[in-house]
Amino acid sequence: MPDAPAGVAPLTVAVRVKPGSARTRVGGRFDGPHGPALIVAVTAPPVDGRATEAARKALADALGVRPAAVSLRTGAASRDKLFLVEKATPDLVGALHRLRDG
Repeated sequence: MPDAPAGVAPLTVAVRVKPGSARTRVGGRFDGPHGPALIVAVTAPPVDGRATEAARKALADALGVRPAAVSLRTGAASRDKLFLVEKATPDLVGALHRLRDG
């Protein structure tokens, strides 16, 4: 299998999920166990993986990628999660930094 072209390697994104929020919002920084994390507030409750799924979709939307390009790597039962984003371009990395760091 050939290597991925330069600039389109997968990107691991640390996320701090805030379930049960009044509205869905992506932005801000939380210094968590996986390092600097992007805060993702979702309206879904932390039950049966609903908050995780809502966070995955909100992250995809905020980064401008299709939801299928974002998958959970670790943290299914935790507020601190690692998501994997396929084919991360420099534009996507820049968008992540703007969302997380202002």
